[in-house]
Amino acid sequence: MNYWLMKCEPSAYSIDDLERDGTTSWEGVRNFQARNYLRDGMREGDKVLFYASNADPSGVTGIAEIAREAYPDKFATKKGHAYYDEKATAENPIWYMVDIRFVEKFPRIVPLDELKETPGLEEMVVIRKGSRLSIQPVTKREFDLVAKVGKRR
Repeated sequence: MNYWLMKCEPSAYSIDDLERDGTTSWEGVRNFQARNYLRDGMREGDKVLFYASNADPSGVTGIAEIAREAYPDKFATKKGHAYYDEKATAENPIWYMVDIRFVEKFPRIVPLDELKETPGLEEMVVIRKGSRLSIQPVTKREFDLVAKVGKRR
């Protein structure tokens, strides 16, 4: 099993939206490194830290899991869509998406500042200066620590 952190702006899609919907597609990834994590690394059942970015405060809001492994991003070939890429075709999809499933909403957001101060998370990708990828790997230890902190009231 792998562990991930996936960022989304709450104005676009929040942990509350995921709780309401149960599952959703995670489309629109347009960074090759993040795409590779999504396409080549994510497996059904992998655990995800759901991270609210550009929020007040930004931080981990809950847990999701991969419900469906990578498949071509259907919006990449849809002319006029914000995620359209003229180089993407059915034969050469370029961009991929996964489906995620709601698992749990934390009683409170675990803010980035708290992640930075939590012993054991010093190497976590999201706290590194300049780390902006929307999809990042996390270790099992990091995942478990964040989940423990997030479940505290």
